[in-house]
Amino acid sequence: MTEKELELMLVKEVKRRGGRAYKFISPGINGVPDRLVLLPYGRAGFVEVKAPGKKMRLNQIKRKKELESLGFLVYCLDDPEEIGGVVDGIAGKTV
Repeated sequence: MTEKELELMLVKEVKRRGGRAYKFISPGINGVPDRLVLLPYGRAGFVEVKAPGKKMRLNQIKRKKELESLGFLVYCLDDPEEIGGVVDGIAGKTV
């Protein structure tokens, strides 16, 4: 499975749940997450999508920590089986 295929699966699941997963691009700032996920009831989080088994680069880890220090949820997704859990986490659902 490619990163692009996994990213499209994420977008589809978010949309199915009534939300949006916008492509997040920040010109001039490297390492920002791939998607800004917006869900009903004002829930928001960021998702960095990686091909299965791939890891985040150092600049991506730096941006993740930076966003988390501001109180945002940031996930790294590299497994299609984790999509539901990532979206649940952003939605504020706990098991």
